[in-house]
Amino acid sequence: MKHSVIFMGTPDFAVASLNALLDNNIDVKAVITSPDRPAGRGQKIAMSAVKEFALSKDIQVLQPTNLKDDAFIASLKDLNASLFVVVAFRMLPEIVWAMPELGTINLHGSLLPQYRGAAPINWAVINGEEQTGASTFFIEKEIDTGKIIDTVKIAIGPNDTAGIVHDKLMIQGAQLLAKSVQEIFEGKVNAIAQDNSTLTDLQKHAPKIFKPDCKIDWNNTSETIHNKIRGLSPYPTAWTEIVNDTQKKSLKLFHSEIVNDSKLEVGQVTVAENELFIGTNNGSIKIIELQLEGKKKMKTSDFLKGFKFEEWQIVNK
Repeated sequence: MKHSVIFMGTPDFAVASLNALLDNNIDVKAVITSPDRPAGRGQKIAMSAVKEFALSKDIQVLQPTNLKDDAFIASLKDLNASLFVVVAFRMLPEIVWAMPELGTINLHGSLLPQYRGAAPINWAVINGEEQTGASTFFIEKEIDTGKIIDTVKIAIGPNDTAGIVHDKLMIQGAQLLAKSVQEIFEGKVNAIAQDNSTLTDLQKHAPKIFKPDCKIDWNNTSETIHNKIRGLSPYPTAWTEIVNDTQKKSLKLFHSEIVNDSKLEVGQVTVAENELFIGTNNGSIKIIELQLEGKKKMKTSDFLKGFKFEEWQIVNK
């Protein structure tokens, strides 16, 4: 019997993996993705990136709202795929992941067991890691804990943003996934249990990030703040608040540089030669790209041409 897969995923990150499976002549019986949802300013109903791609390749698409629905489970059984492949999707109930003969595998954006959870790429950059990677593993009951099939490593540069790391892992992870699927089909996989013994406290979890988590505390070191800015760029984005005599506004920060010889006070702002600096507890941060509340994202040099920062102060509470 020829082996086949059912692919489960939603965003652009997953599209690269689905494409890699097809490029390696792996039989994709169907794609499972999120239901169409309103998106953008006009709130028009939009398909997921994975659905758009799957339809362009004439692959059957299923969009269940309830992964335990009897009709959906029956549809999965009828497809009779050997393996389920999950990339950037939802948590699966056991009735789904335990179904296929060869199991269900997941591609995760970290070197497991490091950074288990919803935001592994962001947290690796925020924590100043110099290396991360992607892992393929078999799904089990506890999230991101199954036996590891294979990994690929990438370096994180000192100014790399989460977006840059995401794009590297999207490509490298897709190739890793296709390789893992082929090796499973050929019976060549010797999956290894995860070993948590060498993890630091910071590496143990990568929880979902909410807006309050993204606020900058200027009492931290320049390195800590710089890592937070790049680790949250382009999304969900680090931010701070500025205030003048009449109003308060939020300011998103996308790119920064560390300035070690600064003598600014914590949270003090200065503009020099069309550049913006904000003081930290051991120096300052130069802001390269930002977005004022209600405005578009801009290079700081362009932003300062029409904004008098001298009239504003950082709110650091």
